[in-house]
Amino acid sequence: MVKCATCAVKNKCLKDMKCDLIKPKYGKIKHVVGVISGKGGVGKSTVTGVLAVQLRKLGYKVGVLDGDITGPSMPRFFGLEKEKTGYAPTDVKDVYKFVPVETGLGIKSISMNFMIDEEEPLLWKGPVLGNVLMQLFTDTDWGELDYLLIDMPPGTGDVAMTIMEQFPVDYLVVVSTPQSMVSMIVQKVVNMAEKLEIPVKGVIQNMSYITCGKCGERMNVFSNNSAESQAEKMGLPLIAELPINPEFAEHMESGQAERFAATNPEYDVIMEAFKDDEADIYARNKAVKRKVIPFL
Repeated sequence: MVKCATCAVKNKCLKDMKCDLIKPKYGKIKHVVGVISGKGGVGKSTVTGVLAVQLRKLGYKVGVLDGDITGPSMPRFFGLEKEKTGYAPTDVKDVYKFVPVETGLGIKSISMNFMIDEEEPLLWKGPVLGNVLMQLFTDTDWGELDYLLIDMPPGTGDVAMTIMEQFPVDYLVVVSTPQSMVSMIVQKVVNMAEKLEIPVKGVIQNMSYITCGKCGERMNVFSNNSAESQAEKMGLPLIAELPINPEFAEHMESGQAERFAATNPEYDVIMEAFKDDEADIYARNKAVKRKVIPFL
């Protein structure tokens, strides 16, 4: 952790509260957002990538931390699976910092798959995973970012708890699919966030529908229940519904997912949902009276 004596924002910190949140050593990050789901297979990493692209289209400087250490997939989304993270010297002798890989749109990304062979398994247990994730956050040269998105591992395990308890998370975005079983499991994540006093902006329902290529009719795939009713059951605002799009899958396979997400109007609904995000962040943090570390 960064100690108070050397903290760049010590004069702006809330003196009556203990500073127990980690901070980046190299660079300034205005907002940290966790993207989470209760289980795997709901397209959480894809949603993280789409969200990063839409925030970038709004003019923000964006970074992505691939927090699913044992199953990292963000390099694949951005078509960067063959890239490797660089290292740069710091002002301290023999101490180096990570240099993130930049996407075509200028999104900065860091992932374990930039450091090892893509198919190499990481046989690490919970505490080690948490420590590695914190090092990726603190020791990466992020520059100046408006948003750092953390693609969190599914579930409510050690790594998710580390992020919620020790990272300066402004809020979470929950990813779900329109299935009652998935909604039940996602509810565990929502309840976990509530217990740890982490604000939740809302839910993005992924794979919500498919559009007929001939007649344009919108058809539900998993359930006839509306996305609004599913979100209401979880007690969350519905941020957006995203479709199953076979064309998107083809672009993912060819390393062009970032470009597709930037140019396909189906995903502009996310951009609309986040255009007033600054005011929403202020209101949520004020409501829960959660301490915020002012990076800028």
